[in-house]
Order: sequence, then C-alpha cells, then structure tokens
Amino acid sequence: MYKDAEKSSKSSEMTFWEHTEELAKRLKLVIYTFVVSTIVAMILPADLSFFNDPIRSFKPLIGVVLKIIREQVLPSNVHLIGVGLTDPIELYAVASIVFGFAVVIPVFAYQIYRFVDPALHPHERSDVYPFLGSFMALFIFGLVFGYLVITPYIISAVLVFFPAVGAELWISINDFYFNVFTTTLLTGAIFTFPVFLVLLVRYGIIQTSFLTKNRKYLYAVMLVLVFIITPGEGGIANFLLFVPLMILLESGIFIARRYEKQGKVIDRRSFTDGVECKFCKKSIPRSAPFCPSCGKSQK
Repeated sequence: MYKDAEKSSKSSEMTFWEHTEELAKRLKLVIYTFVVSTIVAMILPADLSFFNDPIRSFKPLIGVVLKIIREQVLPSNVHLIGVGLTDPIELYAVASIVFGFAVVIPVFAYQIYRFVDPALHPHERSDVYPFLGSFMALFIFGLVFGYLVITPYIISAVLVFFPAVGAELWISINDFYFNVFTTTLLTGAIFTFPVFLVLLVRYGIIQTSFLTKNRKYLYAVMLVLVFIITPGEGGIANFLLFVPLMILLESGIFIARRYEKQGKVIDRRSFTDGVECKFCKKSIPRSAPFCPSCGKSQK
C-alpha cells in the first residue's frame, strides 16, 4: 500500500508538461497498434498455401470474414453488386479499419488505466477492474446480439419494400456491409450504459431514487436510441432491441441500489473537501488513506 502512495506522490509531483508527454507517448502506442493491426488485416492471408504460390493462392483474411458475414446475414435471394468502380476497395479498407478498431479497444483502455493509475486512491483502484470487466463483457455481448439478432431483422424488414415498389433485390456491397458494421457497433456501445449508470451512483453523482422517479424519461431516451440504431424497421427489431435495454436498465438500477443499501456510495465531498496531513500539514483529500506528499498513513 505504501508503494501506491509513493506512486501517487510521484504522480502529483509531475509537471503539466510531463503529464502531457506521458499521455502523448501512450496515445502514440495506441495509434501505432491501430495502424499495424489495420495493415495486418489487409495483408494477412487466410490460407497457408499462400506461401507456396503467393500470386495465385492469395486469399486475404478480410475477404474470408466478409464472406462469412454475407453467408450468415444476407438472405439467399438477395444479390450484392458493386455500383462504383472503387466500391470493393472502399469496403476492403473499411473492413480492415473495423478490425483494427476492435484490436485497439483493449489496448486503449489499458493505456488510459496506466496513465491514471498513479493518481487513484485504493477504493478507486478497486473499482477499475470490475468496471473494465463489465464494460468489455457488455460490449461483446452487444456486438454478438447486434450481429446475430438485430441486423438480420433490419435487413429482412427493409427488403419487404423492394417488391412493393417494383425493385429487384440487388443491393450495393457498401450499403450492406456498412449497415452491418454500424448496427453491430452501435448495439455493442449502447449495451454498456448500465456500467456508467452504476458508477454515477457509486460516486454519489446521482441517486437511484432519481432514476426510478424519472424512469419513463429514461425509457423514452432508450426508445429514441432504438429508432436511431434500427431506422425504418418499425417492428420486430425495435422490440428485440428495446427489451434487453430495458432489462439492462433495471439491472443497473438494482446493482446501484445495492451499493446504496450497503453504504458503499462515496461522498462527493471527499473529492473536494481537503483535510490537513497529520505529519507534513499539507492539504489532502478527505478519503485519502495516505498523504500524496509525504506518503504517510493517516490512520
């Protein structure tokens, strides 16, 4: 525990430009990871026979992934076409970027954690791992749900209008894949909101009584988000997305209420009201078990 206090002391002694330099280094690592993973996705072969005949047998991994998406999501009676000459190249690049984005998310989260870790108090540090674990679990669950459930229903619902207006079932490859990527990522992102809700209650920013009192407005906001993610669907997909969001909201309120009942809500005044260190007499946060300046225990 003394090491944590020592790290916090060192962090508090760093100048603004030293903090900025450290943050820049960590962000550079994130950018490098994103660029490298995107390039690897573009050139990585899906078949090891590539090394025997690189010119004829090259099948990029991204191409295989796009084929799997097409077979799993696209109805068999629908045909994909390339409207523009550069459409396949654009799709190839966007798919590689999405892959790089997926790889860099945990790297970005870890670098941010390492940047703020020296300044965290023990009780704050104990919240980091549950937060990151819950965030990643809900995000992945949302991605899977959006890909396997929401996206197929949206596509099926939209295709109903083609025969109604006398249009053939031919869709641009960019329209199809971009809709798959967008719907999947948005669903994954929106599924993480209970984590932030619990943190707001945990740190005394809001209370569960406020959430329950304004539940109808929260439902209205969720309904708007559902319509944004599933535009023009207006049916089963809206219902399938709204129900799990409603369950997640109520689960978040339930967990947050347990923090309140167990007395684990942190008083916001502990972050603003300072007390005097027993040894060096410098001002420190009320909740700090160690002085950031001298590193001595206050208990």
